[in-house]
Amino acid sequence: MTKLYLFFLLIFSSAFVNAQDPIEHTAGLIKSGEIQQLAKTFAPTVELSIPDADDSYPAHKAAELLEAFFKQNQPRSVKILHRITSNPNYRFAVLLVSTSNGNYRISFNLKNKGGHFELNDLHIESERRNSP
Repeated sequence: MTKLYLFFLLIFSSAFVNAQDPIEHTAGLIKSGEIQQLAKTFAPTVELSIPDADDSYPAHKAAELLEAFFKQNQPRSVKILHRITSNPNYRFAVLLVSTSNGNYRISFNLKNKGGHFELNDLHIESERRNSP
C-alpha cells in the first residue's frame, strides 16, 4: 500500500511541477495562439524581434505586434528544442513552431520578478534549413 501511495504522490507532484514551469506555460500559450494571455506575462518593456519589427516595445505594443504576426501565422505545433533552467531567476528557451505559413524558431527569456516570471525578450525568425 505504501508503494502505491508513493507512486501516486510522485505522479501528481511531477504533474504539478510541470504545470508551474514557465517555459512549458509560455510554449503552451504560443501553441494555442493565446497572445492576450501571453501578454499578461510580459515585462513592462519587451525586446521583440519578428519579421518587420525589431525593437524594444511597451508591453501593450509588443502584444499588438505578436497578435498580428500570429493571425497571419497560426500555430499548429510547438516543440521545445532547448531550455536553460539552471538559474532560479532566469529561464531561456528555443522553440520550433510550425504555423500555417511555415516553420519558425522562437527564442525567449524570462526573468523572475517578485516570485513570478516575466517575459522580457522574444525573437521569432524563419527556420533555417542546412544546405546539403
